[in-house]
Amino acid sequence: MRPFELTAPATVEDALGSAGTYLAGGTTLVDLMKLDVLTPQRVLDINDLPLRGIDTADGLRFGALERMGDIAAHPGVYPAISRALLLSASQQLRNMASIGGNLMQRTRCSYFRDVAMPCNRRSPGSGCSAISGVNRMHAILGTSDSCVATHASDVAVALVALDAEVVLASAEGTRTVALTDFYRLPGDTPEIEHDLRPGELITEVRVPRLDWAENSTYVKVRDRQSYEFALCSAAVALDVRDGKIANARVAAGGVATVPWRLPAVEEALRGAELTEEAFAAAAEAAVEGAKPLSGNVFKPSLLKRTIVRALLELTEGSRA
Repeated sequence: MRPFELTAPATVEDALGSAGTYLAGGTTLVDLMKLDVLTPQRVLDINDLPLRGIDTADGLRFGALERMGDIAAHPGVYPAISRALLLSASQQLRNMASIGGNLMQRTRCSYFRDVAMPCNRRSPGSGCSAISGVNRMHAILGTSDSCVATHASDVAVALVALDAEVVLASAEGTRTVALTDFYRLPGDTPEIEHDLRPGELITEVRVPRLDWAENSTYVKVRDRQSYEFALCSAAVALDVRDGKIANARVAAGGVATVPWRLPAVEEALRGAELTEEAFAAAAEAAVEGAKPLSGNVFKPSLLKRTIVRALLELTEGSRA
């Protein structure tokens, strides 16, 4: 780790008016600083800022500095969000990591984290080592010739499925951005990962009220039972009426360069019977445009099965 200056702004206004890299839980930033992937000259410790609080009165609101573990345990948090948080990292890390920092975490691509290897996200124009390298964990959706790295967050998948927004503050004021619009596809500029502008800070995460989101889940498939990133995941919420699906929200993780909303699957599910055959037919739409790599040709099939598994879990008590 290289030398850096550490300061602790006393107010949000002070933080927004100071140049530097924000430090919340530090569970991603400190790791990357140790690896020399990130070498900030100035770090701003924002943990004392008044960016906490969990409100479930009308939809959900989380202060950006709320810890993942506290949100997961809070009554009234939709099951898909709570389960995605509980399936993330370890209890110790969940007690440290902030929700804002989780949404801002960088990819776990091993080539991104190895400064000896070419990586367009870390060093634009240097190349993408994963395309012809070890790519079992990499993306099949939203990729480009410049980058195939997956987004690492579990809870971002659930939040994207439930139409979450982030509130961004700067010295000029605040703006609200849908989380689906916040993340950027790599295209020719994989180093630009999100819509956070210079000098901006995430202050709040909002999820609109959706009564039937109580019938939601998050399914995560990984190589080991705990403390592992997703090979594939699915966040699903269902509105079931009279033995059919009236509405659905579906998003996938572990398979795309951003948390991946699946509107075609949602549309295919509307009006569907509660049968495994109907679920499998709808899940076919999930892999439209998929581009498997040499090491992850299994992911299209795994994605479809993961979605079906989540749907079966949510409808277990409704199916004959």
